[in-house]
Amino acid sequence: MEAEITKAIVETASEEWVEYAESDVIVVGAGPSGLTAAKYLAESGLKTLVLERRLSFGGGIGGGGMLFHKVVIEREAKDILDDFGIRYVEHRNFLVADSAEFMAKLATKAIDAGAKIIHGVSVEDVIFRDDPLGVRGVCIQWSAVEISGLHVDPLFLRSRAVVDATGHDAEVISVAARKMPLDITVTGERSAYSEVAEKEIVEKTGKVVKGLYAAGMAVAAVHNLPRMGPIFGGMLLSGKKVAEIIAENLKA
Repeated sequence: MEAEITKAIVETASEEWVEYAESDVIVVGAGPSGLTAAKYLAESGLKTLVLERRLSFGGGIGGGGMLFHKVVIEREAKDILDDFGIRYVEHRNFLVADSAEFMAKLATKAIDAGAKIIHGVSVEDVIFRDDPLGVRGVCIQWSAVEISGLHVDPLFLRSRAVVDATGHDAEVISVAARKMPLDITVTGERSAYSEVAEKEIVEKTGKVVKGLYAAGMAVAAVHNLPRMGPIFGGMLLSGKKVAEIIAENLKA
């Protein structure tokens, strides 16, 4: 029986790795913007793969605000909350949701829409071409290998678009900026200014270079925007916006 368990896991997992060796879109990071983008990308008919280096969903949602199990969302993102079936209460100018429900339903709805999420995988580099200049996929490694410090060559996944939804460090765009001939400097985010950050992150969400897009806090890192703390409306709106931009670009 033990051998059959191993065969069941390895055979079915290998089949999916072969299937997703090429995708329409790879979303790097299963935080709020990444999961939101994944749902809307998959619903638009695009083959969507989400890679998450940790063994969990939600990015910064789980800790709530300083371990209080609630997060704040602006009213402008109410339709997205409703679309995901996330319950909330109204509190003065904001909507307040339970952090556990928030991240669980973001993941569930993305999966139900058809997105594939794989945990424990890090993106250490991108695939690029220079005629025309653009990103064509990612180089991946098991997170456990990365953490151990072992030298193990990566594997490659091709895609028509890559979304950096890695959060505060904009890890994918930072790699591309170092290794590709891009006119980009990832300066990082500024100190907290919530109302400005929430607005500008959505405004500046979009394409960095052909095939590479920024969503969520990666946008703040690329454009030197302020941070905002445990308020997530901008993350949801950014995820939806990047999905709409990519769907339009890939179907053009």
